Amino acid sequence: MTKFDGKTCLITGAASGLGRATAFAAAAKGASLVLTDITADALTTTAEELRAAGATVHLAHAADVSDHSAVVGLAAHTFEAVRHVDIVMNVAGIATWGTVDRLTPQQWRRTVDINLMGPIHVIEEFVPPMITAGRGGHLVNVSSAAGIFGLPWHAPYSATKFGLRGVSEVLRFDLRRHKIGVSLVCPGAMATPMADTIDIAGVDRDSAALQKAIRLFMRHAVTSDEAATAVIKGVERNRYWVYTSRDIQFAHWGQRYFPYGYTLAMRGLNSAMTNYADKNALVR
Repeated sequence: MTKFDGKTCLITGAASGLGRATAFAAAAKGASLVLTDITADALTTTAEELRAAGATVHLAHAADVSDHSAVVGLAAHTFEAVRHVDIVMNVAGIATWGTVDRLTPQQWRRTVDINLMGPIHVIEEFVPPMITAGRGGHLVNVSSAAGIFGLPWHAPYSATKFGLRGVSEVLRFDLRRHKIGVSLVCPGAMATPMADTIDIAGVDRDSAALQKAIRLFMRHAVTSDEAATAVIKGVERNRYWVYTSRDIQFAHWGQRYFPYGYTLAMRGLNSAMTNYADKNALVR
């Protein structure tokens, strides 16, 4: 069991969505917090609301996790404020979708820099001090259903989420001798601000058809609070695979034990999405 009570917890992407909800959930379990996000104003608001609710927030420091020097600065400020960090939670990320004939090199690079190199930068600066402290601890990396399945149009996003899954799989065993647990969180649909900021290459985001598709997506999405509850519970129980909804857990089981069915499902989903885009002239 990993206990939050009395532990110091670093959370990236803490200004909104899952990161913010996880900060409140961890604080409710007795953790003190170090928070970061690229959006300074929203991060300050989150920290103020947490403190007003009785939480201990040692530091709320804005940083771009894709910038290694910024994460080095975050670590320096953190260890000035606290002696050690016990739980590191990599939540920050962006979503980029599109077919390979429409994605730009800039979209690929930005997605990799934030979603994969960002967590790696955090791991580089915060996990070695955890090892040196000899107190054990826990590392949480938020991947995605797109880190399990070959979802249509998700190549850049999946590249980073599969990559983070690979890093986590190695560290799961490398860190065991140091009594540092690792959890890989694989959310499905979540009702977070990310749904409104997905970068879709070659797609008119203002089209009625896309807005309708987003509304359909949101009907099946769990809330940030529900997802955060699943994350906290998964960490407490020292689970490696952490699902925020049963549909992803069931689909992952099906992928492993019925690979032919999984292949057919992905082909069908790809065809349906392509037909929908063509029919509704989503793609420019």
